[in-house]
Amino acid sequence: MPMSQAAAALPDVATTADFERIRRRAILSCAIGNFVELFDFLIFGLFAAQIAANFFPGGDPVISLLSAFATYGVGFVMRPVGAIVIGAYGDRKGRKAALILTVGMMAGATALTGLIPSYASIGIWAPILLVICRLIQGFSTGGEWGGAAAFLVEYAPPGKRGLIGSMQQFSVGMALIAGTLTAAILNSVLDKEAMIAWGWRIPFILGFVLAPIGLYLRSRVSETPAFNKAVTQNTVASSPLRDALTIYRLPVLAAFGISVVGTVGNYTFNIFMPSFAATQLGIPAGSAYYASAVAAVVLTVLTPVAGWLSDQVGRKPVLLVSAIGYGLLSYPLFQYLVGTPTATGLMITQCISAALLGFYAGPLCAVLAELFPTKVRFTALSIGYSMAVTIFGGFAPFVATFLIRETGSPLSPALFVILAAVISTVTLLLIKDPTNAPLD
Repeated sequence: MPMSQAAAALPDVATTADFERIRRRAILSCAIGNFVELFDFLIFGLFAAQIAANFFPGGDPVISLLSAFATYGVGFVMRPVGAIVIGAYGDRKGRKAALILTVGMMAGATALTGLIPSYASIGIWAPILLVICRLIQGFSTGGEWGGAAAFLVEYAPPGKRGLIGSMQQFSVGMALIAGTLTAAILNSVLDKEAMIAWGWRIPFILGFVLAPIGLYLRSRVSETPAFNKAVTQNTVASSPLRDALTIYRLPVLAAFGISVVGTVGNYTFNIFMPSFAATQLGIPAGSAYYASAVAAVVLTVLTPVAGWLSDQVGRKPVLLVSAIGYGLLSYPLFQYLVGTPTATGLMITQCISAALLGFYAGPLCAVLAELFPTKVRFTALSIGYSMAVTIFGGFAPFVATFLIRETGSPLSPALFVILAAVISTVTLLLIKDPTNAPLD
């Protein structure tokens, strides 16, 4: 949509300058809200060891960690449900209303997680309440990711969708930096007993305190020009879920296939690996999380660069660098880390993965949004991505831990990453590059 038409699609916008001001505020509010949402969601995995000790006590620490990672994965089971319910709401009522809803739900679930008494205090109710909170978090994030992606891309002019869409993943990177730094600092200044007793609760309370900022900013932005245009032209879908799964089922499958490698790479190298390094390779927990924070910086810096690059050369070439790179390098990276079990070895391993992940994250929102028209974009995009995250990403830490336990090989998680890389590579080779396709 040309800028003049975009401005006309917004009420009370008289000039292009007004629209530019609204665009900047919309991008900032969406990115900050997404940061709050993903910080709240990611910290569960980063504090899995302490959560395991509080809610799943037992004689075998590996079994306890598996239980915590399984609970972490349970949150992802609800992501497709959130994608369907909140996505359909966002396609019928607007992106803004849906994104306000997701931040509020996440804030409540995160605060409750930090306040649940341990198993020693209330017995079986402790893990039950933990799972309920995790399910709510997953439901919220299922709508948040696709909504933020659609919101940003619909505000971007043709030729800049990759760059502006990358702000969603940029804010995810910032959330990862904040989460890993929080974990690193707490593990450095508190001893193991204090971390288990109360230190792990701090980031959950912090996530709740940040939520009002996201709510305030999102409540003050305008709806996207693309959705306003759909309302004006009476093209809003009456049943976006039905249309997404029938008329647009092949693009939904493409969104699923494209999304697999990045989500497995992220949750294996960024969420599983610090716990793996600390519990099985003997790397101090604080050092492991500092290494992860450095890798998160690499990811965050490269994400908008890759988004911009995809505007210049197309989405497929940039995404293929990530998919093929993970396929070729995952096994050597695990082999290197196991052979060099130091904080430096971990940092190098994670930074190489972060570079590959940046090439995936940068174009991702744009390529997924460009697969669908406005009337089903929120729902269809959310379903395709959330199914990939649920099946492959959310349980990646559990699968990695399980593979090591069953095979006895600390290199076995690399095979799961390679499988994901093959799926995404084949998908990318089969689809037509949608770069700068009309949004409607």
